[in-house]
Amino acid sequence: MKPTLLIVDDEKTTREGLRAALEERYDVYIAEDAKAAMNLLESENFDVMLTDFRLPNEDGMQLITRAKSLPQPPICILMTAYGSEELAVDAMKRGADDYIAKGRLQIDELEMRIARALKRQNLEAENVSLRKQLDAKFGLENIVGQSPAMKEIFEIVQQVAPTRATVLVLGESGTGKEVIAKALHRLSPRAKLPFVTVHCAALAPTLLESELFGHERGAFTGAHERRIGRFEQAQGGTLFLDEIGEIDASIQVKLLRFLGERTFERVGSNKTLTADIRLVAATNKNLEELVKAGKFREDLFFRLRVVEINLPPLRARPGDIPMLAQAFLREYAQENGKAVNDFTADALEALMKFSWPGNVRELRTAIEHAVVLCRSERISLRDLPPSVRGSGAAEQRVLPAKAVTLKDAEKELILRALRETDGNRTHAAKKIGMSRRTFHRKLHEYHLEGF
Repeated sequence: MKPTLLIVDDEKTTREGLRAALEERYDVYIAEDAKAAMNLLESENFDVMLTDFRLPNEDGMQLITRAKSLPQPPICILMTAYGSEELAVDAMKRGADDYIAKGRLQIDELEMRIARALKRQNLEAENVSLRKQLDAKFGLENIVGQSPAMKEIFEIVQQVAPTRATVLVLGESGTGKEVIAKALHRLSPRAKLPFVTVHCAALAPTLLESELFGHERGAFTGAHERRIGRFEQAQGGTLFLDEIGEIDASIQVKLLRFLGERTFERVGSNKTLTADIRLVAATNKNLEELVKAGKFREDLFFRLRVVEINLPPLRARPGDIPMLAQAFLREYAQENGKAVNDFTADALEALMKFSWPGNVRELRTAIEHAVVLCRSERISLRDLPPSVRGSGAAEQRVLPAKAVTLKDAEKELILRALRETDGNRTHAAKKIGMSRRTFHRKLHEYHLEGF
């Protein structure tokens, strides 16, 4: 099925010429003014709208604003007179996805721009769909985010989930490693089968061995009956081994054998069993350092990290903090039956300044605390935990103290990144966890283009 394209231009020759050039690849509709265009937009869902700026009664920029307010807005490309780049930049700020100068309009370039915009829209839609699936089952922890690092993780999860590959999830405490493990299971063909979790650090080596592999009656003192281990419980599904860096050397050997042969024995038995499971492991330890220190088998390390997912700490993606905070606010306001719906500027400033050593888990707890204590419709500074509102130590500050609103804070964050990277925009965007496109849009918004 061809993508649908609406061409809006008051010059008949331009309309018909573009239709003739593009109708082989697109299902093309035409309109001579904004009114006719809106009539079509309100009756059909269009993938792309290509509009001239100069239209009778209402200009193309106003039309784009109206089109973008629709439930399913099209990609909007503005055609401008040659040399009107300032106008085009303004259009991008107001919702246009791209612009092209009519004076140098080449059909090949136009087709490339449309195809690129459609591809980008499809990728964004897939990421939104993935986030919705993750959110529906596992809440919002470490799922919300528009930073490049988080977008890359969404894509990896989407690619890896349908496979049988063993996955190693790395990240500091509180970054959401178990959430990612559950997402891999939920989005896999094993979704309707068991998801079994073992927190390896919580059990002594002898108990952990029995917990994982099970035991026979009489295998050791207190073994009064046969016990089915987690490997058997997870049959057909996913086994998540959290804190894998804490397991004893003897269990490392048995785990290595399972990953190689998919077989194991219960403690006290010589009978070899098999298990069809997907293994996901996680740790906040540096396994490579443990390997060098002789505390973790190198061959097991390589077996575990067929696919490696590194979750960034929250301080490495400060641009995601407002989105996460707002998501947790909605969750806990609903859970506690409170009409809290926003943050004051000083509360947001404090959230942005704090370094969040406990990562997303700590942010979640802080917002729950604030919602419970809040006495108005907006969370204020006094509602936040003392550790967050009193983040005066230099190492806990992401932004200088002069920021007074969220926009000011964001501007200062961008300025600081530019200074620290000697004006390199690509490196600055990466430093603060922002996509290049968003970073350039923010430069225009805050009048920092000349930095």
